[in-house]
Amino acid sequence: MAGRAPARPAPGAAVHSVSAATAALLGLVGLGALLHEPVLIPPLAASAALVHCAPALPLAQPRSVVVGHLLGAGAGYAVAAAASGSAWAAALAAGVTLALTTLARTPHSPACATAVVVVLQAPAPGRFVPLLLGSTVLLVLTAFAASRVRRAAPKYPAYWW
Repeated sequence: MAGRAPARPAPGAAVHSVSAATAALLGLVGLGALLHEPVLIPPLAASAALVHCAPALPLAQPRSVVVGHLLGAGAGYAVAAAASGSAWAAALAAGVTLALTTLARTPHSPACATAVVVVLQAPAPGRFVPLLLGSTVLLVLTAFAASRVRRAAPKYPAYWW
């Protein structure tokens, strides 16, 4: 089980990635406040970490980020309709999301958290789903832009679809 941790990023690269992810999340909070809708900060923060700090991973690609969260929301609403908003139902929704994202070839672990939030918080789908879609697209676009600002940054995405 001997292994080696990944190399430490250069200080400039770390500051760039963390700053871009933080700026994107602050923008999403501002958007949520403007629309008087809560923003899914826990799952979106995890998504921001992936797209900004691990941009080559399959979990970080636009297809996985956007479709994964939408599948998570759908699974959350479906499970919530069939079961109460309990922790048991939330766990089931996360498992269903994992199955759906695997089958759809859109692996994105933060989408499981989206399903959990939907089950436990029961947001109105007519307002929540468009906000979720816009937020995930915004995360992808900010990662794309941030990867073009710093010359030495890995280019994001590795593939769009």
